Amino acid sequence: MAFESYGKACLFHLLPQSMSDLEVLLPGGRGVWIPIDHGLSDFPSKGLENLEELIALLAVGGADAIVAQKGVVSAFGDLHSGHMVAHLSASTRHAGARTTEKVLVGSVEESIRRGAAGVSVQVNMGAPTEPDMIEIMGSVSEDCNLLGVPLLGMVYPRGENLNIMDGDITGGAAHAARLAFELGCDVVKTKWTGDIESFSLVCNSVPIPVLIAGGPAGATTLEILTIVHQAMSAGGGGVCMGRQVFCHDHPDRMVRALRAIVHDGVDVVEAMASAGL
Repeated sequence: MAFESYGKACLFHLLPQSMSDLEVLLPGGRGVWIPIDHGLSDFPSKGLENLEELIALLAVGGADAIVAQKGVVSAFGDLHSGHMVAHLSASTRHAGARTTEKVLVGSVEESIRRGAAGVSVQVNMGAPTEPDMIEIMGSVSEDCNLLGVPLLGMVYPRGENLNIMDGDITGGAAHAARLAFELGCDVVKTKWTGDIESFSLVCNSVPIPVLIAGGPAGATTLEILTIVHQAMSAGGGGVCMGRQVFCHDHPDRMVRALRAIVHDGVDVVEAMASAGL
């Protein structure tokens, strides 16, 4: 990382208390997190054309956290102050064989200066460069621990070298969650495993909240919210969903529906009705 331990220690004493308060981002250990970092990887991206308008809608809807690249945090973080999480990993669709490799594009200290309340790092398990991504997550975790900054681990079992153990009905998701926890993450995002039984194994494998990534491509609002309800029934900590929200015709209403399920514990029909969907 780019600054010395003494400088880190001094910075820690200057941090606002809210910066290290995970409860703001995960009230009661549950969260509705909306990642909007996709524009770096792929653009044009439906729903991300006007970030100022989108972030305002997500804030109105009540998103607990918005995960975005550092430039977005700097430019629009004041629209949802105290709820922005800087994603420190990046790659684009143009990297060929290295597309699944996520490189480090910022630091915890820089993220704080830009107004972030937390940071996020991604590991693609099974990718050829998995060891490098694990090393990055470990290093960022060290800085987060020193500075009191919450860390989200986005860990996906998806690489070409993925080697799922016999009998693992989670398809590597439990291992992904365990990797994030053992490297010091405060919360982990990984894939939905398809049913309550298997996702329960994922949630029970770690003592930190497990957020599910977006559901299958092309899923309807009803299908997405049904998956979320099942994930919560399995012991999940909430969602970290991007396209299912920012591509929606009404992102603010979608966030409200997600909040109703995650925080209020209502069923899907009631959640949709209360959000006007």
